[in-house]
Parts: sequence; structure tokens; C-alpha cells
Amino acid sequence: MDLLLKISIVLIVGAIGGKIARYFKLPNVSGYLVAGLLLGPSFTKYVSPADMDSFSVISELALAIIAFSIGSEFIIKDMLKLGKSILIITLAEVIGAIFLVFSIMYFGFNQPFAFSIVLASMSAATAPAATLLVIQQYKAKGPLTKTILPVVALDDVLGIMAFGIAISLARLSLGNHDYSLLEMLRGPVVEIAGSILLGLALGIILSFVAKKSSNRDELQAMSLASIGIATGLSNVLGFSPLLTNIMMGTALVNMLQRSKRVFDSVSDFSSPVYVLFFTLAGASLDLSILAQVGIMGVAYIFARGFGKAAGASLGARIVKAEETVRRYLGLALLPQGGVSIGLIVLVRQQLPEFAAAISTIIMFSVLIYEVSGPIFAKIAIEKAGEIDGALRRDRKKEKHEKREIQMERR
Repeated sequence: MDLLLKISIVLIVGAIGGKIARYFKLPNVSGYLVAGLLLGPSFTKYVSPADMDSFSVISELALAIIAFSIGSEFIIKDMLKLGKSILIITLAEVIGAIFLVFSIMYFGFNQPFAFSIVLASMSAATAPAATLLVIQQYKAKGPLTKTILPVVALDDVLGIMAFGIAISLARLSLGNHDYSLLEMLRGPVVEIAGSILLGLALGIILSFVAKKSSNRDELQAMSLASIGIATGLSNVLGFSPLLTNIMMGTALVNMLQRSKRVFDSVSDFSSPVYVLFFTLAGASLDLSILAQVGIMGVAYIFARGFGKAAGASLGARIVKAEETVRRYLGLALLPQGGVSIGLIVLVRQQLPEFAAAISTIIMFSVLIYEVSGPIFAKIAIEKAGEIDGALRRDRKKEKHEKREIQMERR
């Protein structure tokens, strides 16, 4: 079938799935994923693995746009107030997930140390895409929402670092150490530092270009081109496209006074890309994995979820965060996807003896958490009373401005 025709049908089916999800008061993302699942190998087989390869550029673009949008949350003056708190909360939830998953696998299932530590390290990263879309759909604003996005962005950085350390420890424990521990850790450090520097440089360039752009179409074209360049250069140089785009968005929001118009121009373009991305993500999931994972895969799901929730709650208590953050942050950190799937490639290269088992458990986790994660994220912001918080804030600001105008007239 013609590729353009197929992708158009995927877009229509995804949009219908989102509409049905809204009818049942579920996040749009859940509808896109389930619609995709129906198109994939588990049901109609309309979207094949070969199609997924052809559509990979859509997934790359969507993740890059999401990462760029997350960067807009890292405003330096706010981070100076929250930076220490965000770091402590993120460290706590990352350590909580790694500790609990490792303990269950190593002590509960008597799995080898190498297998247990690498699988545990892969539990740290959170997929930001679904959570961001839920926040945008429900126009959420408040202490919980303000905490979620920086934590999600930072735990990907910590997750990559934890994986680098875990791979090193695993290979040392197996005697497969041609390099020293320091040499093996160099890869993750170079990837993170390189991504940050590249994103900073591109962010500076984009802020200069955006300042000179008065036409909205021109601004949108330059912004999307910058996101594409950041992603492409990261792939070529072996950096993280996710971290590079986050850093580019961070540099832009802190350097450009009217940065909102840049992020808005990208947002105007992104909606159909998001629908395609999540529908195709659903189509890539295969329910036959359920028969392969057994009790160990189920244990991983619960250990990761409880570890993140307990760690986030403990971290929030340590920094004396608001009660809504303590109680509900863990629910918004469950989705697992992009980074963890990318790390599977490295597992296959460096620990081939455990690759099949680890890949199966991670893909099972992606299947469960990508479908259920957006629902839990919605529950979290709903319980925290932050749905439509952005609208309430804007109305409050509007009333305050009207009151000031009336006072001036008097």
C-alpha cells in the first residue's frame, strides 16, 4: 500500500481513538495507544515491522519536539528556588526504583548480579511524552505539575548515568572487562556532556535567529529546523537527542525574552505528529510478549512502580514539598519508553547473554506502562486539583488586571 495513504489512515484511526477515550473521560494518549494496538501485530496487522522502520522519522521528530518543550520548564530563576529540591526528589525516585527492582531480581528470583543490576538501572528512566501530553490536554498547573516535568527530564539524565555504571559493574562481575571502570564510564559522561554543550550552542543560535524573526511562519520553520538539526547532529555524534533538545529549549527560554512565541509556533505544528507518534507506538506493541515474561516480568512492573512512588514520596518529604507532591508525584512517573528501549541496543552489544530476557521484560513494561501510565498521570493531577489550573491562573490574572485598571480610573 502507498506509504502516504497508510500513514493517513493511521492518523485517522488514532484521532478516532482519542475521541473515544475522551468520551470515557480518559486521556487522549490512552486512546491513541489502544487504537495503534488494534492496527499492530496483535490484531489486524495493518502496520507491519517494516512499516515501523519507514515511520521511524515521525517518532524521532515527536520525541525531539517533546524534549524541546520540556526544556521550556527549566527557567533559571525558578530552578534556583527549586533546583536542590528537584535534584533530591529525582535522586530518591531513581534510587527507589533501582533498589527495589534489583532486590526483587537478585534476592527474590536468585538472578545473576549482572542481569539484576542492568535491569534495575533501566527502570530509572521515565518516558516524558505521555505525561507531557496529559498535562497539556487538561491544562494542568500547580505545584505537582511544576515538579513533574523537571523530574521527568532529570531522571532520564540520571537513568543514562545509572545504566553506564550498571553495565560496567555487570561486565566486571562476569570477568568481561577489557577496560577499566573509569574507561567504561567515559561513554555515558561524554554522551551527557556533549549533548548539553551541543544543545546550549544551538539554543544560543536559535535565540538569536528568533529575535530577528518577525514572521510567524518563518519562526516556525526555523524552530523546527533547529529541532531537526539538534536531533540529526546528536545521532551522528553519538549524543542523546533527548538531552540535546531539552538543553536547547532551556537555553532558549532563559535567553529570549519572548520565547513563548517560539514554543507556541512549534506547538501549533505538533498535534498531528503526537497523534501519529502514539498511535504508531501502540502499533509497535505485541501482546504475544505477555506469554513470555512470566511472573518475573509482572514482579518488575510492580517493583518499578512501587520503587518510584516510594522514592518520590520520600524525596518530597525530605525537601518539605507540598502535600500534593508527596502523595501523587509517583503516579505521574510511571510511563516507560524511549530511553529504556534505546538502552536495549547497548545491552545486546555488551551483554548478549542476557539481552533476550532483559529485552522481553522491558518491552512488557513498555506495553503495560505506556497504556496505563497516562491514566495514572491524569489521576495524579486530578487528585492534586490541578486540572484546568492554567485556565484558572489566566482568569485570576485577568481579574487582577481589570481590578487594577478600575482602581486607576477611580
